[in-house]
Amino acid sequence: MPLRQRPRDPQPRDRRRPRRPDRRALTALSLALIVVITVVDILSPAQIHLGPLLIVAPALTASYAGARATAGVALLALAALTVIGILRDGLTSANIETQLGAQLVVSALIIGLRALRERYERELAQVRSVSEAAQRVLLRPLPDRIGPLHLASVYLAAEAEAQVGGDLYAAARTATGTRLLVGDVRGKGLSSLGDAALLLGAFRAAAHLHADLPGLAAYLDGSVCWDLAQLGEQARRRRLSGEDPDEAAPPEDSGESFITAVLLDIPDDGTAVRLIDCGHPPPLLLRPDGITTLAARRPAPPLGLGELAPVRYEVETFPFHPGDRLLIYTDGVIEARDAERRFYPLTDRVTAWQDERPTALLHHLRRDLLAHVGGRLDDDAAMVIVERLPQLPQLP
Repeated sequence: MPLRQRPRDPQPRDRRRPRRPDRRALTALSLALIVVITVVDILSPAQIHLGPLLIVAPALTASYAGARATAGVALLALAALTVIGILRDGLTSANIETQLGAQLVVSALIIGLRALRERYERELAQVRSVSEAAQRVLLRPLPDRIGPLHLASVYLAAEAEAQVGGDLYAAARTATGTRLLVGDVRGKGLSSLGDAALLLGAFRAAAHLHADLPGLAAYLDGSVCWDLAQLGEQARRRRLSGEDPDEAAPPEDSGESFITAVLLDIPDDGTAVRLIDCGHPPPLLLRPDGITTLAARRPAPPLGLGELAPVRYEVETFPFHPGDRLLIYTDGVIEARDAERRFYPLTDRVTAWQDERPTALLHHLRRDLLAHVGGRLDDDAAMVIVERLPQLPQLP
């Protein structure tokens, strides 16, 4: 009998979009300013002129409305200034002509800038839409349920307006269980997307083809090494041909690129997890009796360094019973610093919310991590929780 599907955790409240100011109230404020300034100017002594303040109304409108609305308010402000001129000095006076001319020029400038901003906002929305679609393809959301496992993940990109960067994770089903990959590309933000895409593509293509983890790890390392070699060769050719000499990196820089990663194999039947650690921070095993660090006794070097020296990938086996959880993370989490340059105490913070459901636990960690760094990370950060669900009894 298949395992029962667990309901999804509700969306965290802090993911909701902030409420925008009420445009009706702001429009009413702009119109009220026109009325108040007009009335006060008409009732003021002859030597006091408040008409130039009418330009505040279209300027305020431009901050929240489009070019058309701004133009409408600007026309109302010009009409109000005309009324002031008729009731006070007449439209032929040098004072009112100067005010009308100045307000017309400034209003046209405000409307033009607002129209230009609208154009940029449309272009930005299109670029952001394409970027978000590409990022979703690159870093596919982990399923809530895969085999006998419950998964939850969170990603925090250091690059502004980006949803992914150099950290990565993926899961794949095999004939006997589930394999997971969590990695961290050297560097951060959008510049590391290429290497992340390469590794994710190689893992998704080969996760079910290799019977053992060492074979999969060797394949991934070979894929990364080959790609870095190709990039280095292209850079060398550009330098020799004189094309983009400043942009091309030295050949040795390609050898400095690498990806730390942890590969996990979790069989459907059993109470163990097998992993290979390639220079990545060790996962945490969360159990009711405490938290254990799954530190590999013989970790392998990061992916992409296999050509420098022969690598022997050794599998480490750890207990993983129903109800146990694995917290896999990148160094952007544990290396995050607060204002006093103190690292984020992940193990201590996990203890406080260990009894929460996986999605709720990651929600607490996400908010706490951002609070620790003051709202802005210096490096990409990712966390994945894997929970082995209890086996339901078979019906006769």
